[in-house]
Parts: sequence; structure tokens; C-alpha cells
Amino acid sequence: MESYKLGVVETRFADLVWDHEPIGSGELVRLAGEELDWKKSTTYTVIKKLCDRGILKNENSVVSSVVSREQYLARQSRQFVEDTFEGSLPGFLAAFTKEEALSDQEIEALKAVIDNLGRKA
Repeated sequence: MESYKLGVVETRFADLVWDHEPIGSGELVRLAGEELDWKKSTTYTVIKKLCDRGILKNENSVVSSVVSREQYLARQSRQFVEDTFEGSLPGFLAAFTKEEALSDQEIEALKAVIDNLGRKA
């Protein structure tokens, strides 16, 4: 599957779409001007770029996502673990907790995630 890496500014723009989708391109231009201080041409350039990369779609001047925020974050998280910890989630968790212990609530939340994964199979 293609890597959907976004830069910081592209992510802020995608957040605008995710927060307001579906959104008319004119309204998106207005929001990007307010939030990112972008000109109309910049907004349309980034819309086209993210559409070409399969992250957004622009149909009849209505912009929406092809990749949801949750899908994007899941893919980015998985890619980080792959690139940094040779795909080892336990290795990532060991590094993540090396300097600061998890709270009881975090431990319970992780247990619930693991328990739910077992039920999916």
C-alpha cells in the first residue's frame, strides 16, 4: 500500500478537510486563508496535489477525503514502527515507556485494545 506521508502544513490542511468534510472548494479556500494564511492559488495547488496522491478527492467542487484521519494516523503509526523499530511493536512500547511509566489507566486501555484484537480474529 502506498505511503501517505504528509508534511506539517499538508497535515494542517488535511485536518481542515477532515474537520469540515464534505466541504465546497470555495469554503475551503476561505478556511485555508483564515487558518493557514494561504492564497486561493495555494489552496487549489494543495487540493490537486493531495487528490493526485489519493488522499483527497474533488468532485464537482466538493472536497472530501479518500483516506480518513484515522486511516492516515494508523498508516503513519505503522510506518514509524516499521522504520524505527524494525516492525516490532513490543520494541516501540519498551522504548516509549523507558523514561516514563504508563499510568494505570493507560495500561488498562492497552489491555482492552489487546483483548479486542483477539476477538477480531
